[in-house]
Amino acid sequence: MSPLILVVWAFVVGACVGSFLNVCIARWPADLSVVKPRSRCPNCGLQIAWYDNLPIISWILLRARCRGCGLHISFQYPLVELVVGLLWAACVYQFGLGFTAVRIAIFITILLGIAITDFKHYLIPDGFTVSGLVFVVATALISGFRLDVSPFAGPWDAIVGACAGAGAVSIVGWLGEVTLKKEAMGFGDVTLMAVVGGAVGPGRALLVLFMGAALGAAVFVLIVLPVVKLRGAPAHAVPAPAPAEGDVAGEEEGALPHVPFGVFLAPAAVVALLWGDVLISWYLNQVVTG
Repeated sequence: MSPLILVVWAFVVGACVGSFLNVCIARWPADLSVVKPRSRCPNCGLQIAWYDNLPIISWILLRARCRGCGLHISFQYPLVELVVGLLWAACVYQFGLGFTAVRIAIFITILLGIAITDFKHYLIPDGFTVSGLVFVVATALISGFRLDVSPFAGPWDAIVGACAGAGAVSIVGWLGEVTLKKEAMGFGDVTLMAVVGGAVGPGRALLVLFMGAALGAAVFVLIVLPVVKLRGAPAHAVPAPAPAEGDVAGEEEGALPHVPFGVFLAPAAVVALLWGDVLISWYLNQVVTG
């Protein structure tokens, strides 16, 4: 089979995985099963037929409307399917059709689901983190047995990394709570860093934490604060607490919006997985030569 055909098939499979990811994003925050019942319109209850559930294509053919009641279908659905499809195609193109490409594609897909859910609901469901942790540890053991060369941590480093990632973010959260006199880090961030640490190992897990914090701080200072000032929020306002589980994130009047840390940890984890060793080596070289 030619490389081009493999990449195309990878895109198709990835788009289907993206369709399932949409289900997880919609149901896990509300503690609903992603297996049953079958997908149906939340407005009219019409069960979605298979030909109306084709990734990307059905959304276009239906003109983003429910076949039964005409309810608008969010652009999020085809966008997620497209992004995941391109992601899987890129992994196969770069790493070939093999175990490593599938591991990277699934890991980044899980991170994408976490980032979107945290952004929408200020919540990281256990469905993502528990399955993610099992996945990274199990595949690390399989890869170690196969003697694969991959950007993922080995079996021992995966276990140590999961503990280091969860422990490091817990310490940061504790320090923030002591300083701010309020909860500064959700438990979902702790479980997320356990997954990330299991994938990248202890050294790169700390790099993820640093990059995620730096990215979050930059977005908060350069984007969030200017927007809040334009809206007239007082300068002394403090972050609003995260909404209850399953609720859509909101803001208290006169308060700065809560910043979902998982949105920034997820891309930082991708960078650390693919280029973390290069970044750490560059930094150590600057310290030694500087």
